Amino acid sequence: MRPQARTPRRSVPRRARALVLALCAMAGTLFLSAPAAQAYAPVDIVHTEKVKVGPYNLTVGFSKWPLRANQSLDFTFAPDGGIKGKSGTLSMTAPGRQAGGMGGGGGGGGGGQLARHPRKRSVWGLDVQSLSTAGKWSFTFTINGPQGQGTGTLSDITVLDQPGPPYALSWSVSALPVVGLIAFLTVAWRRHRPSRQVALLRI
Repeated sequence: MRPQARTPRRSVPRRARALVLALCAMAGTLFLSAPAAQAYAPVDIVHTEKVKVGPYNLTVGFSKWPLRANQSLDFTFAPDGGIKGKSGTLSMTAPGRQAGGMGGGGGGGGGGQLARHPRKRSVWGLDVQSLSTAGKWSFTFTINGPQGQGTGTLSDITVLDQPGPPYALSWSVSALPVVGLIAFLTVAWRRHRPSRQVALLRI
């Protein structure tokens, strides 16, 4: 009889380990590259408005136009000559409300400090913000720089109704399957609850 050829036992585990390590490395690369790509996505400005802020000329950029309520977009605020050596604040006034700080709320008083846009560091800006209500909005800027302090307002920024159906209708439609499931489980439990089965067995 011919001696049977022995199969190497260590080759399979080594290949399995190599495959697992390769898959882990690929998953780690995808996990790390996705946030980085998202964080450094370019800011695409599709519309600009000019506003005179005292001695300074300021260009306000919008990544979506026309504006709609509860629609996320980027805002950029670029003074002529750049932002080096300058600082400023922004107050946003919602329809029928007092001037408020940055962030799209438009409610309470006070103001917000202008800061560099996280994905466009050469200008001030707001990253993925939204305006909460439709109507006429106003942006009031105060800039301090080499030419002193200046204040100016970009008024009558028209914000249209939010895109798509109202939130109440959307929530109602999305909740229908859950309500139906709860009703089904309730009916099934009432029909087959243990007390009724025990009563039927006693009869």
